[in-house]
Amino acid sequence: MSGQFLKDGAVADAVASVKPESPEGKPTVTVLDYGSGNVRSAVRALERAGAHVILSSKPEDVLNADGLVVPGVGAFETVMQELKSVDAIRMIGRRVAGGRPVLAICVGLQVLFEAGVEHGTESEGMAEWPGKVELLPAPVVPHMGWNTVDVPEGSKLFAGVEQERFYFVHSYGVQEWNFDVVQPRMAPPMVTWSEHGARFIAAVENGPLCATQFHPEKSGDAGARLLRNWVDTLRKPAPEASSGSGAA
Repeated sequence: MSGQFLKDGAVADAVASVKPESPEGKPTVTVLDYGSGNVRSAVRALERAGAHVILSSKPEDVLNADGLVVPGVGAFETVMQELKSVDAIRMIGRRVAGGRPVLAICVGLQVLFEAGVEHGTESEGMAEWPGKVELLPAPVVPHMGWNTVDVPEGSKLFAGVEQERFYFVHSYGVQEWNFDVVQPRMAPPMVTWSEHGARFIAAVENGPLCATQFHPEKSGDAGARLLRNWVDTLRKPAPEASSGSGAA
């Protein structure tokens, strides 16, 4: 068999047909390994959040894990090139199209938008959401350190940490949200904001696709809770007990 097929709701390749094994029934999370800086802190944080974590760019690991985490450190254009080099753009798109959860972090969030402008050069993004990543109009950049966030009511990602601070390291951000496309039977995206010189997008929750501009893996107890919230959404519901009785 060649080509593509559906596997547990995900559009997958024929060479990526087997879900990675997970001990003790933990959700399997693949941290995308494409050369983006130090990802070990993300791996350890996800393990503490209750996931079985794989650091990989193999299609079978990326497409069929319960969750995929896309880290991002560095320049917008460089991250896009590195993602393309491991065919990650296509694989991320396949996961999202199949309703399989993806969590992007820092520049991982930025490249989900249409474009990024750095040092006067505009680079194409993944265009999952409309918007442009631009330099923050602040007296001091990068925006480095702890900051509060403005969380929309009903957020699952920030449940229990709505009033907490998170750790940011970035000079660029998306300062407008103009997403007016509402899919049938899908809730509109939830957008969390923060401020440094201007309001910018700190997080987006959009069905299977979530992203944070801050680093949850470096955000102490608040970040740990947020990652646990996300990992918990990957858990399969326990099968219901049979209503019949086997007793005589």
